[in-house]
Amino acid sequence: MPTSTPVGSPGASRADLVADAALALLAERGTRGLTHRAVDEAAALPPGSTSNVARTRQALLELAVRRLADREARVLAPHELPDPAAGPAGLVDALALATHRALTRNRELTLARYELALEATRRPELRTYFDAAGARFRDRLTAMVTAMGSADPARHALSLAAWSDGLMFSCVAGSFSSEVPGPEEVRAGLQELLEGMLGR
Repeated sequence: MPTSTPVGSPGASRADLVADAALALLAERGTRGLTHRAVDEAAALPPGSTSNVARTRQALLELAVRRLADREARVLAPHELPDPAAGPAGLVDALALATHRALTRNRELTLARYELALEATRRPELRTYFDAAGARFRDRLTAMVTAMGSADPARHALSLAAWSDGLMFSCVAGSFSSEVPGPEEVRAGLQELLEGMLGR
């Protein structure tokens, strides 16, 4: 996401170049446009380079899922991560910032995530990788709402994630794609939801 390495960036590993190109192709062309040859071309690599990194289509998809998780995990800089001492306001600020970035400067990654999520519904072997990648965020969010006194942390974490995911889908791929809300609108919605959960 914001601190991600662009395709062709100096210092990126060959695997990262391949994965970043795969994510860009998924966002631009969907899963049908994801081929080893297309990734070679998008990453400006010699023919056959992608096959050397990920021999099969399944391996290429798994590589893309792992890279997506790494890039999305860096959506917030360390100083932007929520401070437990800040209480619900800190969590709302961080979630709103991350969600708004997914709608704007990280829109390509959001589209790639939807493509991978749909592909995982058809490939049980990919589902394992996709769910494991998502568990990092889910576990962190559950821990945060637990620290804030949630009476049902797992359910509340799911509701927060579902609200954010629903907003992102509606504004990136759904019928609200031309009406992306501003940061304060996103924050207001999250604040209302979290306050209702915590009974405040």
